[in-house]
Amino acid sequence: MGSSWQLIGMHGWGSDQRNWDAFEPHCQQRGWPLQRLDRGYGRYPEQSASWLPQGRRALLLSSLGSQLVPSDLLQQAEAVVLLASFGRFVPAGAAGRPLQQALRLMDQRLDAGDLLGLFADFRIKVAEPQAVEHLPPGIEDGPISTEGLQRLRQDLELLRCCQGLPGAFPEQAAVLIVEAMADTIIHPNSRAALRQELPQAELVELAGVGHGLLSPGLCEQVVGWLDALP
Repeated sequence: MGSSWQLIGMHGWGSDQRNWDAFEPHCQQRGWPLQRLDRGYGRYPEQSASWLPQGRRALLLSSLGSQLVPSDLLQQAEAVVLLASFGRFVPAGAAGRPLQQALRLMDQRLDAGDLLGLFADFRIKVAEPQAVEHLPPGIEDGPISTEGLQRLRQDLELLRCCQGLPGAFPEQAAVLIVEAMADTIIHPNSRAALRQELPQAELVELAGVGHGLLSPGLCEQVVGWLDALP
């Protein structure tokens, strides 16, 4: 066993704190506290977190979580795990135009109140090429408040506009990039750009796995990587 860590997780767009359920037993086994941020889209209220006095500081950031995590938490992290993530979501040029259009259509569906239909379609894309039934529950299974809907639309705009990792990203942190090789959400150009932005990062490539990272053993692989850091 290596050092004692504390973890804070930030989910991505359209998700909630249950994104980290699978990590909980692996953290408990090591006695590592796991705090969960929540944007408050659905049944769970908005949830903040702060670093504890004891334990090395690690962030688990899923997809848009790299942009949603508060700057004060990010800049103090000693390790960052980027799970199916990106710095810039919409690639430059012609490659980004279909994504720009898709984001506009998603916003229109949110504005029209087509929440169930939108999230049913979105979850299929997240799971592909695996079955959507294997995904953990998301915000589609509970009420979405007016404030939650507003945050969903704000964060779609963040997806559209983000140009790279936040300025608070800690330069000296150990970084693990977990890349889903069959991801149909994040464009290959955006995945490549993240690797270029973080040339010092370690990389795990999951063949045949989609954006939902439905990969047995992944949680143990991630906490094992933290455990082995000097």
